Amino acid sequence: MDWDGIRYFLEVARTQRVSAAARRLGVQHTTVSRRIHLLEQSLNTVLFNKSKASGYTLTEDGQRFFAHAERIESAMLNAQEEVSGQAAALSGHLRVGATEGFGCHVLAPLLVDFERRFPEITLDLMPVPRFISLSKREADIAISLEQPQRGPYLCTLLGEYALRLYGTQEYLESRPPIHSQEDLREHRYIGYVEELLFSDHLRYLDDIVSAANVGFRSTSVIAQYHAALQGNALAILPCFMAEQDPRMVAILPQEIQVTRRFWMYCHEDLRQSRRVMTLWDFIKRSAELNRPLLAGDSPRLQYLP
Repeated sequence: MDWDGIRYFLEVARTQRVSAAARRLGVQHTTVSRRIHLLEQSLNTVLFNKSKASGYTLTEDGQRFFAHAERIESAMLNAQEEVSGQAAALSGHLRVGATEGFGCHVLAPLLVDFERRFPEITLDLMPVPRFISLSKREADIAISLEQPQRGPYLCTLLGEYALRLYGTQEYLESRPPIHSQEDLREHRYIGYVEELLFSDHLRYLDDIVSAANVGFRSTSVIAQYHAALQGNALAILPCFMAEQDPRMVAILPQEIQVTRRFWMYCHEDLRQSRRVMTLWDFIKRSAELNRPLLAGDSPRLQYLP
């Protein structure tokens, strides 16, 4: 057994395709197949169930070996960082996964500021409307609506954020006036595609407007934001998005507000990586500095001194 065999095994386990693993590793797919075969021989077991429909899925032995292989991978990456001097120089590559709205409207400008401070560190940002899988090494740090319930993760509460009901001034001037929540029944709304919600924390429209008249739905909060800007309907949006846009008007802000949380987590093994912990601390302190924006009390994003 050698390190390359374990590395190839992890890529196939995460992508479930030899061809996809080969692309990520920069080798021929025959090389990957050969390495997996040699690894199975050395362990005297079968690590993958192979089929055209589902690809390469882990057997029970494969699942057990996967946990050990991830620990080996983390140890190797930490050793490489330490021995090569990357830890001292704070260089290398990092990937952050986040919810779509927070990733685009808050995290993206903050990470540009981080890159200016640490130009030897390159960054990938993945703002997506789904959960990021750390077990598949999709990211080094993940920011999510939900706290992971199990797994070897270092986790912290990044902060609370508020959502309010928003519309454009043009919409409000052309529709029946809204003086109370009772008036909301006469209006049209933008919402999520219910059957495709990736988290129950996104179910809040019905709590505010019972049997809401929803004419436009999207899995993307950014799409909902742009749809609301067209002035044809109202939408519940994060304050950190809408408050930065003067075209958006909060409706009954003292009465209608939803509060949710952001959690930040990474593999426990990455606690030893200086560049990961430097970014972790930067995001944590930036979130604390921007509590007024997240709470809807400020329209401006602030940067660390």
